[in-house]
Amino acid sequence: MTDISATGGTLNGLSIREKTQPASADNQLGQSAFLELMITQLENQDPLSPQDNGDFIAQLAQFSSVEGIDRLNNSFDSFSAHFLSNQALQASSLVGRSVTVASETAILEAHGIVSGSFALPASTTQMRVDVYSEAGELLQTMPLGFQTAGEKLMRWDGLNLEINGEIVDWTAAIAEADLPAALPPGKYRFEVNAAIDGENTRLDTALSANVNSVTLAADGGISLNLAGLGTVSLDDVKQFN
Repeated sequence: MTDISATGGTLNGLSIREKTQPASADNQLGQSAFLELMITQLENQDPLSPQDNGDFIAQLAQFSSVEGIDRLNNSFDSFSAHFLSNQALQASSLVGRSVTVASETAILEAHGIVSGSFALPASTTQMRVDVYSEAGELLQTMPLGFQTAGEKLMRWDGLNLEINGEIVDWTAAIAEADLPAALPPGKYRFEVNAAIDGENTRLDTALSANVNSVTLAADGGISLNLAGLGTVSLDDVKQFN
């Protein structure tokens, strides 16, 4: 397993080289013995009843198949080395970037934006986004008003909420003296709830996270180590930001 935690194409000690596997001693012995057996068979065959040509050709074909399999194995080893090397290079370029994964938790950086998305299965007039502290305290409740069905893109800077490019004026009903301040950088949990067919429905969310490092497993699998979220598989990434 190899951890990659630097950008710029440097793989921090990761060394992946194309290796041409030499034929093993067992394979060489097997091929040599095969040929020796054929020659011995030809030398000692009954001259009055020589080996049938068809049988001899079949033996040659068998030998060719063994040689072909060896060459195929060597080619596959070379292909695997190239593929693994390419994966490592791609993985290193993800460090420091932001990705979107299925999550209710996100890190708000200083002067940063938390972006994400959720799918609304049906139009609704009652919908809200709740923001909780890491300790579970409800900090903000942002009503969204009428929303049509479909995929919704969300952006939040600690105070202002944007849905599909439009600012949600969720503080309009709050008295000026009670207007909230922007939340400081930190780890927050988001819940999106909507009234669907008369029932409150909690929607699945996908939120952005920064890639701190990348882990390349021996089997070629790639895991991303995300700030505040831990480890996720590269296959679970919904979007590269």
